This record gives sequence, C-alpha cells and structure tokens, in this order.
Amino acid sequence: MHWFIEVLKKYAVFSGRARRTEYWMFTLVSSLIWLGLWVLGLSIDSEVPEFVFLAAVFLPSLAVSVRRLHDTGRSGWWVLIGIIPCVGTIVTIIFMATEGQRDANQYGPDPKAYPERA
Repeated sequence: MHWFIEVLKKYAVFSGRARRTEYWMFTLVSSLIWLGLWVLGLSIDSEVPEFVFLAAVFLPSLAVSVRRLHDTGRSGWWVLIGIIPCVGTIVTIIFMATEGQRDANQYGPDPKAYPERA
C-alpha cells in the first residue's frame, strides 16, 4: 500500500524515475480497487464508482508510467505506443518489466541507489 500512496502523492510528477516495484505495486493495487468497485457497481447496477476511480487515477497512472520509462532510459513519449492494439500492449509490458539503468541517467539518479524507504 505504501507504493500506491507514494504514487498518489506524486500524482502529477512526470520528471524523475520510478522503480519497477513502484510501478507494478501501484498497478496491482489500482487493479484490485477497480475490481472491487466493478463488483460494487454490478450489485448496485451502476458504473459510476469505477469510472470515478478511473478518472481519479488516470493522471497518477500516466505519471508513474512516464517515470518508469525514464528509469529504463526511454522518453516518456513511449507511453503512446500503448495506443497500438496488441503490439503496443506487449511492448509496454516489456518496457515496464525491464530493469532500470544502473547509476544516474539523463532523467535523474538511480532510485535503487537512494531508496525512499528502508
């Protein structure tokens, strides 16, 4: 849950780098919350709860994706490759699962070298 809250705190920070753990834990928790809201929506016959949640996490999701791409040494514009059906999704998953560059790169210092939390 720590990683989810950290991403929400940096909801519009597109600079810097994000570790794989930060990205994937945010994605996991977001997916579980969305799933719970989807089930709630089925029980009350409304899609409003899940759409409100998706609108609330859209910007943080985009920001953490850009920071994750920065960690691998890629421009944040690579996030747009996800628009391409099938291939874009596969490429995005590969980029997000790739280990970040060691040491500092043009986007900032290695987040593994300076962990925020021990």
